[in-house]
Amino acid sequence: MRPTHLLTLAALATATTPSTLTDLCTDTVAQAALPASEFIQGITIDPSSITTNIVTNSSVSSNDYPSATISYCNVTFAYSHDGIAGDQVLLEIWLPAPSAFQNRWLSTGGGGYAINSGSSSLPGGIIYGAASGMTDGGFGSFSKQADSALLLANGTLNYEALYMFAYKAHHELSTLGKAFTRNIYGLTSTEKLYAYYQGCSEGGREGWSQVQRYGDEWDGAVIGAPAFRWSFQQTQHLYSNIVEKTLNHYPSPCEFDLIVNETITACDPLDGKTDGVVARTDLCLLDYNITTLIGKPYTCAASSFGSPAQNGTLSSETIEVAQTILNGLHDSNGKRVYFSYQPSAAFDDAETQYNSTTGTWGLDIDQLGGEYIALLVNKNGTTLSSLDGVTYDTLKEWIISGMLEYYSTLQTSWPDLTPFHSAGGKVLHYHGDADYSIPTASSVRFWESVRSTMYPKESYNASAEALNDWYRLYTVPGAGHCAPNDAMPNGPWPQTNLAVMIEWVEKGVVPTTLNATVLQGENEGQNQQLCAWPLRPLWADDGETLECVYDQRSIDSWHYDLDAVPLPVY
Repeated sequence: MRPTHLLTLAALATATTPSTLTDLCTDTVAQAALPASEFIQGITIDPSSITTNIVTNSSVSSNDYPSATISYCNVTFAYSHDGIAGDQVLLEIWLPAPSAFQNRWLSTGGGGYAINSGSSSLPGGIIYGAASGMTDGGFGSFSKQADSALLLANGTLNYEALYMFAYKAHHELSTLGKAFTRNIYGLTSTEKLYAYYQGCSEGGREGWSQVQRYGDEWDGAVIGAPAFRWSFQQTQHLYSNIVEKTLNHYPSPCEFDLIVNETITACDPLDGKTDGVVARTDLCLLDYNITTLIGKPYTCAASSFGSPAQNGTLSSETIEVAQTILNGLHDSNGKRVYFSYQPSAAFDDAETQYNSTTGTWGLDIDQLGGEYIALLVNKNGTTLSSLDGVTYDTLKEWIISGMLEYYSTLQTSWPDLTPFHSAGGKVLHYHGDADYSIPTASSVRFWESVRSTMYPKESYNASAEALNDWYRLYTVPGAGHCAPNDAMPNGPWPQTNLAVMIEWVEKGVVPTTLNATVLQGENEGQNQQLCAWPLRPLWADDGETLECVYDQRSIDSWHYDLDAVPLPVY
């Protein structure tokens, strides 16, 4: 039941609901629509902080929504947490014109250490008649990231900032944003406000942080390549560096590019269609051996970034580095700690740097992983300057210690989603097959963890069918991290996910396959469909007909025994 003070505000607004964007977009109207400060215990909203601004005929485009021209009211306001000196959190909410509003709210997420994506995600809500919002997490401004606020002093974490980044800020954004939306559009207590979420990478983790904690916050969540299982994911970025240090070999970027391109050529036909896209990275992992590339010549022109021209032949040492990376992290006893990226993904974590003095390639520490260790493990800064003495066992220790320390905040891997499911929530989860930043197997593992946790007595097929009724996972052929992939330009991309989710939630249209479009390359504009896990894509009739098939050998290749970790890894 909604609080009576909110009902009163909504009833009051109903009598004077603005009918045009100009009428809606004033400081006075926005102030009147603010929820009462006691709407969330411990929060005080500052009415004087309200700003409103009309934007008309703005052209927007993104991988996450079709190109469009939109008009909206940009509203910002601030609130604070009682008892915390100097605390201020900013919210920005874009409002469609009253005639375009379709009783929808959209929360949006960020990436890396950013809790929002600036103005790049908000248009998606306006296109579909939703008020859309973002938060600054209380970090100082919409452009400041969490890493600037997480450390009070060496050895001392800012726990309020940690909890805000982990999940509190997004819960407050949704709760306040939905209440504000109901009030400003004058929705009555009986009128439904559909609530949605969209985010990828860290934004994907932020989405799961709410789905796992608050069953009735959203009706549907569109989640891409989530950076959950935080300690594993962030430490994983350093694994490629440690492989190079351990094997004392630092391949040039040109060599890695050749391995990727040759893998794409070899594995492209495995789905029954030769189009320059690897749709079956699972079969590629099982059936393609990159040792066949030893002795293959490579050549690359000098780059504008200072890299010299590169040429030579792939050595056995280079192939050993690449294969060890693909095999995933194991400890010194040979037990598996984590998995790696799928074949055909770029070796971004293994990027090396050129020393013009010595004329050799050397270590280039991946700073996504390096910052995690410096900031949240060592707690002494945001930059890791050395990996001296770091071994595979060190990475394992960092992963396990981080898993324990941040289990209730950043780990974000709770598999029992019963409250969300019971409230009728839906999840559309997607992940690029060639993701070079977050292993595709990470998403598969979580889906499987939810399946086995929530349907433990069902057979595999019965439990998969039950889970797919409300939580569906799609791997995206050829796609990189949260985007199409220039190395496989003919790959499809699911650009209309929010529209698909709205149809699923509001009209019961189940996305048996996921709509996708080729956004670049020679097949630009071509529509394709993506298969829902655990079914895998297979093209029949000379690449003309897509079938979604059950392939036990393929499914098994995604299931890893992380026997080096002494606790369950969901």
